[in-house]
Amino acid sequence: MMHHQLAVNARFRPETVERILRVVRHRGFQICAMNMETDLATDDINLELTVASLRPVELLFSQLSKLVDVARVEVHQLTSQSQQIRA
Repeated sequence: MMHHQLAVNARFRPETVERILRVVRHRGFQICAMNMETDLATDDINLELTVASLRPVELLFSQLSKLVDVARVEVHQLTSQSQQIRA
């Protein structure tokens, strides 16, 4: 299973996080870790998500980018658990 780290910048609204989480679930991704910070000066939220799936992350990226309140989505590739080197 591949793990991916996503950085999402969006407008701060109560329903925004719910929409993002729903898209993640509907696209077949499992959330492994999540961190959210609000920037009240700019009325934005910054989400850091670590997700896992056998599906290509491009499917999730394209759907998150289409959300109205989402301004930016970045994907950072992580290694799969089976490829990690253990000492």
